[in-house]
Amino acid sequence: MVVLAWYWFDSLAKRERAVLLGRELAARFQLQLLDETVACTKVWVGRNPRGHAQLLRTYAFDVSADGADRLPCHLVLLGNHLQTWHIPPYLQPIQ
Repeated sequence: MVVLAWYWFDSLAKRERAVLLGRELAARFQLQLLDETVACTKVWVGRNPRGHAQLLRTYAFDVSADGADRLPCHLVLLGNHLQTWHIPPYLQPIQ
């Protein structure tokens, strides 16, 4: 029961971290994080640089360049650290 409670609270904290990172990645590319949300799509075990097992979580989110399009993206957290991310290429609006 304690393990389930830990997993629940840890998952909530990692989701908040993923929302923050998704927002930062979107802003870096002058995109808007849509729905201000992320969804955990995969959880598995990975190893950190020290060789210790940690949970790897993949989060999916959508961004938009102009509000009319949706670009599916994802990021991967190993523990609390951003491992990888993907934002697909997009056409920048003419300003």
